[in-house]
Amino acid sequence: MNLANKLTLARILLVPIFMVFVLTRIPGGRFIAAAVFILAASTDGLDGYIARRNKQVTRFGKFIDPLADKLLITASLISLVELDLVPAWIAILIISREFAVTGLRTLAVGENVVIAASNLGKLKTVSQVLAISVLLLAALPIPYLGLLGEVLLYVAVVMTVWSGIDYFLKARKVLEKSHKN
Repeated sequence: MNLANKLTLARILLVPIFMVFVLTRIPGGRFIAAAVFILAASTDGLDGYIARRNKQVTRFGKFIDPLADKLLITASLISLVELDLVPAWIAILIISREFAVTGLRTLAVGENVVIAASNLGKLKTVSQVLAISVLLLAALPIPYLGLLGEVLLYVAVVMTVWSGIDYFLKARKVLEKSHKN
């Protein structure tokens, strides 16, 4: 178990901690949840960087890292729907895209094709993390923070759809080949 994989597992373990603070009425809980979310999200780029730098990219890491990302984002979005901070249709759209791209990648593996994370996919993740972070912090007495969170959420929706379409367009040949089988 290398450091990168430990960071990824830590991200997964932070999800239930985040959930406790965001969904209970603990004084300051949303702000603690925001800090936990930001900490967990920051491990995403860090674990990949460490794995590549130390030449410790593992099959386990390739599997667990995207799963950890999806758990964190999904838990956050569902929590924000519960708090009436995100419309359900947005959460469903973002989560559906995650499942669809995961399914596409799984299909591609069956065809011996690796679909690596694209730059658009990385920008999508950054936009989602920014939107969720600002929405969690929107209760702070900072003018227009809530509005900024909403704008960032719609930017995240656009990036999510755009990157999803991009993945499927780039994987057309994989889809065509698997459809014939």
